[in-house]
Amino acid sequence: MEGRNLAKLIYALNQSLDGYVDHDRFAPRPALFRHFIEDVRGLSGMVYGRRLYQAMRYWDEDQSDWGADEREYAAVWRSQPKWVVSRSLESVGPHATLVTSNIEVLIRGLRSQLVGDIEVGGPDLAGALTGLGLIDEYRLYLHPVVLGSGKPFFSGPVPSLRFVAKEQITEDVIRLTYAPAP
Repeated sequence: MEGRNLAKLIYALNQSLDGYVDHDRFAPRPALFRHFIEDVRGLSGMVYGRRLYQAMRYWDEDQSDWGADEREYAAVWRSQPKWVVSRSLESVGPHATLVTSNIEVLIRGLRSQLVGDIEVGGPDLAGALTGLGLIDEYRLYLHPVVLGSGKPFFSGPVPSLRFVAKEQITEDVIRLTYAPAP
């Protein structure tokens, strides 16, 4: 479409100081959780790898011990369209589409059809999309935690990046934003 910008594909995850992602070993505090509610609210959609999608399915069912923020996050997350890349899943939950092949075609199509930001979740998926040159921006939510092991933020070769911005999100979490280097 003439005059219309392509949607941006953004890979964003919480990360330890030593480069690992692990949602079970450090969870966001209330202020950061509020940031993520607004972040998800502003997305045009989300593309997940299987493992992260299965972890995020937690938000599909209300829990009796949730507070207002958890209920709000769940509602916002449920409302967003999701594409789940997996060769092993046979089905996905509400407002989600299972993608078993042609991920490059899917992403290029989403980028041309949607406006705004599409978030990528999962290091392996992001690594594959990085290899195809499809990630427009990397957002590292840096936490003051050293894990020593786990799943690295970058799966595969680390791309050449150029610094774009930094933002202090909470008193102890900084978001570093990078784009692929030309």
